[in-house]
Amino acid sequence: MASKSDHTIIKKYANRRLYNTGTSTYVTLEDLAEMVKKGEEFSVQDAKTGEDITHAVLTQIIFELENKDGQNMLPIPFLRQLIAFYGDQMQMIVPSFLEQSMTAFVREQERMREQLTAAFGKSPAELMSMNLPVKLIEEQVRRNTEMFQQAMSMFTPFPLGGAPDSKAADTPRSNEPEAAKQQSSDDLRELKEQIAAMQRKIDEIAK
Repeated sequence: MASKSDHTIIKKYANRRLYNTGTSTYVTLEDLAEMVKKGEEFSVQDAKTGEDITHAVLTQIIFELENKDGQNMLPIPFLRQLIAFYGDQMQMIVPSFLEQSMTAFVREQERMREQLTAAFGKSPAELMSMNLPVKLIEEQVRRNTEMFQQAMSMFTPFPLGGAPDSKAADTPRSNEPEAAKQQSSDDLRELKEQIAAMQRKIDEIAK
């Protein structure tokens, strides 16, 4: 396979077959999914016209994965909300919001992995097999959900009712950045305390 630093061109032919120009072999959607997971950069072109159809193919991969048993990641409420944005005046900012939110989500997950490894000396996969970090992961999911909700509220000028709340309108917003920083600091301290508490329990079990 091409190295991660290379950009591979995948050509799609009229018969729907996909050709990897980097390896000179025909590939499947599953192969492309594995390339994505490995961080390999590629784009898909129509073999006849040269048109970039990467977006359509990646969307097709998601569709195929979502239809496999036990692999659904996109909840119905999210899909309904996403569909509702098509044609809406907010549509133009949704792609940027989703991209930034996913980047933040990945960054938070990586930080949690590092903290778990540093605290217990084991990889997240090993800890999962011991059922130790379940509560931490559930807490992280809750925080990530709150992060998404807070980020979305930045793009919504008024509550869903349509009119601004009078109390909210009278509340100064100048302290919001400081409040956000304090909340982030509190969350990190709480996570560290939970890890420390779990480590003490493990030590007691070991004794």
